[in-house]
Order: sequence, then structure tokens, then C-alpha cells
Amino acid sequence: MTARSLRRGTAAVLAALAACAALTATRAEAAPARGELTPATRFYADPHSKAAEQALVDFRNGDLENAANMARLAAQPQATWFTEGTPDEVRAKVGKLVRRAGAAHRTPVLVAYNVPGRDCSQYSSGGAASSAAYRQWIDAFAAGIGDRGAVVVVEPDGLALLPRDCGPDTDPTGELTATRVADLAYAVKTLKARPRTAVYLDAGNVQWRAVGDMAQRLLDAGVRQADGFSLNVSNMHPTDHNARYGTWVAKCMWFATEGPDWARGHADWCASQYYSPAAPNDGTPGNSVSSTDPATWRWTDAWYDQNTGTPPAGALSHFVIDTSRNGRGAWTPEPGKYSGDPEPWCNAPGRGLGPRPTADTGVPLADAYLWIKVPGESDGSCTRGTGGTIDPEYGIVDPPAGTWWPAQAHALARNAVPRLTFTH
Repeated sequence: MTARSLRRGTAAVLAALAACAALTATRAEAAPARGELTPATRFYADPHSKAAEQALVDFRNGDLENAANMARLAAQPQATWFTEGTPDEVRAKVGKLVRRAGAAHRTPVLVAYNVPGRDCSQYSSGGAASSAAYRQWIDAFAAGIGDRGAVVVVEPDGLALLPRDCGPDTDPTGELTATRVADLAYAVKTLKARPRTAVYLDAGNVQWRAVGDMAQRLLDAGVRQADGFSLNVSNMHPTDHNARYGTWVAKCMWFATEGPDWARGHADWCASQYYSPAAPNDGTPGNSVSSTDPATWRWTDAWYDQNTGTPPAGALSHFVIDTSRNGRGAWTPEPGKYSGDPEPWCNAPGRGLGPRPTADTGVPLADAYLWIKVPGESDGSCTRGTGGTIDPEYGIVDPPAGTWWPAQAHALARNAVPRLTFTH
């Protein structure tokens, strides 16, 4: 590197870091008074994020390209996860975040992730010790928000991965699943009681639960008291695929609750992403020509056109989509490379940052694109079903779930689609 290019690179990084800091001090629309997102809502970028810290580390190491990318990454609003702690601790931490965001006239995105038995005791296992402890924690979470503006995503995977889904021995009586659903409903109701809080109950992603199954789970867990549901958290499926799925889920909930009399209570009759006229509409992956090819979803679209038509204005639930890592879409390993579960959701290689966080999506039911999963944090120590400890895609033991992984952050930034800039 020549002296001239070094000076140019240094100036670019310093300018990037300055712009990152300035973003948090720029006046923008405050959180909506009624706890609803509008296209003008601007989200909070924490100047003390791990990406901002990484930018300084890279800069001091003379890695100007990565330093600039990390500064650009840090300038983008990202969610803050709350995963543990006593009620007093979570109240204080939530309060500190929403006060900082409010001072910057921005809306923070928070994730409540502490439900008992989360993640079926897999990579992100943990959670509160009991239902009673969880509810006390949620009460404190809500108290920390107070009357300030915030967006809260409630329990990623909490509905898509219920205790009954963890295996035949996990919840033989169904009691754990009933408690989970009741706890999620309590979280939604408690958080939404805050006057300026928008609440989204997580609903998995387009390639997980069938539409009718997820619609019923959402209804059971009180989504009608929330602002809507969230999709694609910590996953990489394309934005438009999730938007299509979210629209079907919203229409299915309307169909089963406010639609034709003969449909009341029958979300299980809704067509799904696994539907085709030539196979059973039972929500089983594979019971369609292709559950991953949108070209085959024309039958699902046609079913909703025929059975729901155009519901009344305001009748359909809205949703938000996590676009933090879906710029290059989902990862599919080479055919035959793995005999076990390739874990395509887990630290997928070659992925990139996706569409920037915004509440101006242009999609009727999509309230926002958000970076809910923190780009650069590991999904866990993936093994691709090999039975060992090494992730064969990287040749190392991946960092534990939630751990900052500089190499992954750098790769996501390099592979961003669209390219990283300082506008959002």
C-alpha cells in the first residue's frame, strides 16, 4: 500500500467512524405516540455496538478495508437481545437502552428471549427457571420501557419450536406446551400495555411451519393483541419469500376467525407453502411439487384468491422481517456433501447482509425490515450432522451462540446485497 492510498484509506475509515457516531445524534422522528410503526419511523443504531468496537480494532491493526466495513455496519440499526438476568437487571438494562435511543430521537428494537426451555435445549438453550420467573422478568422488561418508544420482538422460535416439537419425551402430557403458549400471550399483553411499544410475536420463517399451523399458533398465543408477528429471525430466506408467507399467514388468521362462517376455527384448512392440488394439503414438507420454489406457490396464491378474496381494510395482521443476513438468500450445501442434517440455518457460509432496516418497505403488510439477529454473532457450534465438534464449512469449532465472530462479521459485510453505505 502506498503512502497516498494509506492516507486515503485512513481518511475513509475516520470519516466512516464519525458518520457512525453522528447518526445516533441526528434528529429524526420520535417513536409514534401510539406504539405503531409508520414509514417515517427511524430505528436506533447503538454507537457502542460490537461492530463499532470491531471497526476500531481493525483500524488499529491497519486493516482499513474491514475497518470501514465494520463502521458502515455499525451505522445500521440493529436489535439488542435480552436473554437473562434478574428482573431488576433487565429493568435497568432495558431502561438504559430506551433512554439512549430516546435522546437520539430514534426507536430501539429489543428482543425478549428468555422463555423457559427455549431452543429445545440446543445451541441457544436457557431461559427463565419457571413460568412465574419468566412473567416477573417480562413485567420488569415492560417497566424498563415505561412510556418511551420501542419495538419488541417476542421470543424468536418460541412458537415455531414449542415443547411438543422437541421430541416425544419432552412434553408427553402437553402441559409444557400449554404453559409456553400462555407465557407468550402474557408477554404480548404485558408489553403491548406500554403506551408507545410496538410488539411482534415471532412466527419462524417461510420454510418452517405450514401456514395454517403457524396461523393457529399465533392466534392461540394472543397475536391479535400485538402489532403483528416477526419472520426470518436469525435465518437467511429471501425477503420476498417471507413477505409472501407472512401475507398467507395473515389471510389464514382472518379466514379462520372473521371469514366465511363455514371456515371459523379452521386454520388447518388454509393452503400452505407445501400445497398443491396433486398432493394432500397436510402441511408436510414435500407434499407439493416444491416447497422452496415460488413458481409452485401459484396454487397457494390461487387458494387465497378464491377463499379469502380481499379482506376489509385493517383486518389483516402485519409483520416485520429480519433481513440481517439474507442478502444472498438461503444456503444449500452441495448435493450429497452431508449425510446428516447440514444445518443450513446455522452460520451458513457465503451469506451477506440484506436490505437495510427501514419502516418504509412498500409492502402492504410489512411494517419494517429489521436487523434482528445481530450480524456477526454466531448461531452456535454447528457440526452439520457429522457427529464431531468441527464445523466442516470453516474447519474450526464455531463460537458458542451469541458470541461475536469477527471473521463472520467481515464476510457478511463484504457480501452485502445491496452494498453497504451510510444511508438507511
